[in-house]
Amino acid sequence: MGSAKFAVSSQTHVLLSDFTVKSRDVKEYSLNVDTDDLVLTFTPSGGSFAFVNAIEVISVPDSLISSSPPPRVVGASGAFQGSLSSHAFETIHRLNMGGSLVTPNNDTLTRTWQPDSGFLLEKNLAKTVSKIPSVNFVPGYATDETAPKTVYGTCTEMNSDQNPNAIFNVTWELDVDPGFQYFLRFHFCDIVSLSLNQLYFNLYIDSMLAVTDLDLSTYVDNTLAGAYSMDLVMPSPKSSNKMRVSIGPSTVHTDYPNAIVNGLEIMKMNNSRGQLSDGAFVPGGGGPSTKQKNVGLIVGATVGPLLALALLGACFVFFCKKRKRGQDGYSKTWMPFSITGTSVGSKGSRGTTLTSITTNANYRIPFAAVKDATNNFDESRNIGVGGFGKVYKGELNDGTRVAVKRGNPKSQQGLAEFRTEIEMLSQFRHRHLVSLIGYCDENNEMILVYEYMENGTVKGHLYGSGLPSLTWKQRLEICIGAARGLHYLHTGDSKPVIHRDVKSANILLDENFMAKVADFGLSKTGPELDQTHVSTAVKGSFGYLDPEYFRRQQLTEKSDVYSFGVVLFEVLCARPVIDPTLPREMVNLAEWAMKWQKKGQLDQIIDQSLRGNIRPDSLRKFAETAEKCLADYGVDRPSMGDVLWNLEYALQLQEAVVDGEPEDNSTNMIGDLPPQINNFSQGDTSVNVPGTAGRFEESSIDDLSGVSMSKVFSQLVKSEGR
Repeated sequence: MGSAKFAVSSQTHVLLSDFTVKSRDVKEYSLNVDTDDLVLTFTPSGGSFAFVNAIEVISVPDSLISSSPPPRVVGASGAFQGSLSSHAFETIHRLNMGGSLVTPNNDTLTRTWQPDSGFLLEKNLAKTVSKIPSVNFVPGYATDETAPKTVYGTCTEMNSDQNPNAIFNVTWELDVDPGFQYFLRFHFCDIVSLSLNQLYFNLYIDSMLAVTDLDLSTYVDNTLAGAYSMDLVMPSPKSSNKMRVSIGPSTVHTDYPNAIVNGLEIMKMNNSRGQLSDGAFVPGGGGPSTKQKNVGLIVGATVGPLLALALLGACFVFFCKKRKRGQDGYSKTWMPFSITGTSVGSKGSRGTTLTSITTNANYRIPFAAVKDATNNFDESRNIGVGGFGKVYKGELNDGTRVAVKRGNPKSQQGLAEFRTEIEMLSQFRHRHLVSLIGYCDENNEMILVYEYMENGTVKGHLYGSGLPSLTWKQRLEICIGAARGLHYLHTGDSKPVIHRDVKSANILLDENFMAKVADFGLSKTGPELDQTHVSTAVKGSFGYLDPEYFRRQQLTEKSDVYSFGVVLFEVLCARPVIDPTLPREMVNLAEWAMKWQKKGQLDQIIDQSLRGNIRPDSLRKFAETAEKCLADYGVDRPSMGDVLWNLEYALQLQEAVVDGEPEDNSTNMIGDLPPQINNFSQGDTSVNVPGTAGRFEESSIDDLSGVSMSKVFSQLVKSEGR
């Protein structure tokens, strides 16, 4: 592969020329797409070949890189006069100042933020500050899509501890490609000042004064610790391959000599020829050989918000803005590549709702292909059975491993939920939602084909299956991933989608234990903007059901929040949410856990495998989050976005000890627990379906409209599975 030499271009820009892969290469570009397709063309140089390992296409808001307001120009008066929407950008550096690595799992747009320490010229002149809870996202300014809270909540600050009156700059030196203009985005959040108007500083680019007497409080409506981003453009092409960025105290306001920066993004801008690479070989320009072959790859530009296509060496990430007529925001619909492999992209309808299975033709898989994938539904490949039917492990012709759910004609779930599952999963693509590969409805079959999830369900790793126990960090990361998926469902479209069956059996784990929410058969589109709820028959699973929804038959996003709160306690205590074999006061996990939480003794009932491994403040934050989710009334519960933030904070509190030097006696951790309190029955009435897109429980509610509460609880043990 090292001998490959090729170019890559889009419809409007040359992204790479004379490119060779020296080792592991990840290239990230931001493109404005004003058509229905994003076409990527790989052109081998004469006598060579082109290849790629993976491509990710991520849809972003139009406002992420915008000419309104126009960015400042370094070394010149006035603002940038060109249109940023006509430019292509290559991300060269993305730094989390004063903080640690931020992975795609912890960024709304799946970006990676590197720590800045490796780029500081004199580390002794700088110090780091972390106050993530202090960050305020002020309406009209930066959002968590501009940069995550973990970036705005940390900063690199002047280290003036030894000499408060010293005047010096803190400088970073970064590698860049000469001959190009650069777009720089600085992220600021004053987390160091005790009050407004105490921080004034200067910003320098390559020794040029870029911004003078910067007072952050004036940019965010006089809000302390308000998140703010500032864009700059280097107007003249760089002549060297180094760029220096410096911050230093104001020479005018000298009462508080200090300077900070929270994050920095540096992006290369295309030149006048539309190129982001200065290689000699340009597609369509004749090149070294007249026998070149252009390999075109068409990727749907209406992707939203994430599409990952696994192809065959370098990895490319594209952040695409899809222009819509008179409207900013996300593109709504993506119809994935054909299952048969005849194409790698297709156009989706412009509607946001699918009304019939026939609108999802690109998902349809021939029955013969399903039979071939499962070896004619060989019982040796049967990995479980649920209310919908049997589940088989299979493999498509292209090697993709799948989980195949074949509907039972006698199933109570039937066509309605089959249709709902297809409609929901064909509208949304997200790294924390299980992917629908396709479906089959030939010969009156109801077959759903999902991506195969190697590590099964969260529930299977908590109790009843004999699978290895999860560490506390793993559990936190799994809860964070599931919360991200649910948050996307609630906020990713003009109308929220309510899952309605959130439980540990419907949170699946891939080979890396990344969580994905599954089983959308009961999902419901949320209320219109002028409504507060959706009136609907009660459906869900015992133990997870929102009592307010049960009483009033009024469904909101907060019903999912309640169910997720039960999942949080389930993850912490590693026991069934309903266990009739236990003493009466312990049967219902939510009630039992809330009792101990209100006594301030929740640590007495946590999973014994976690003892000695949880920091008290991490447990406290986690437990407080779960408690708020279980508030009696939906209006008192947090949004899923708030839940997500608190879980990320709980993880940071835990890692503050894990990443440091632990004490020998582990006094910072929750100690040994009295074994008799946590001696749960390991009986489990569910059917384990490891590695599938669902786990089917024999404790679900089908339709409880008009059923009394006493009758519900009389059926806890013998109810039929969904």
